[in-house]
Amino acid sequence: MTYVITENCIKCKYTDCVEVCPVDCFHEGPNYLVINPDECIDCSMCEPECPIDAIVADDDLTDENKHFLEINERLSKKWPIITEIKEAPSDAKEWENKKNKLDLLEE
Repeated sequence: MTYVITENCIKCKYTDCVEVCPVDCFHEGPNYLVINPDECIDCSMCEPECPIDAIVADDDLTDENKHFLEINERLSKKWPIITEIKEAPSDAKEWENKKNKLDLLEE
């Protein structure tokens, strides 16, 4: 099993989760984080750290968000690893829990 970052992270990009990861499997893009599924050891330490519940176990993905597994896998191969907490975007609160943000994902 692996953990996957889903749509709620887009444009929010809170990084509370990255510091607790024992294997440094988080990668940072312009407005989104992803988890490398090949590196994730299923420790579940990141999930409770996410203030917007954007991290989900792949076994718990719904049909409407299963495509985020492929997105995490693909983007983790091209984005740099992030291991330290950074400040969230200034408008992150405005984007929390908004739906249909996939088109806003900057690759």
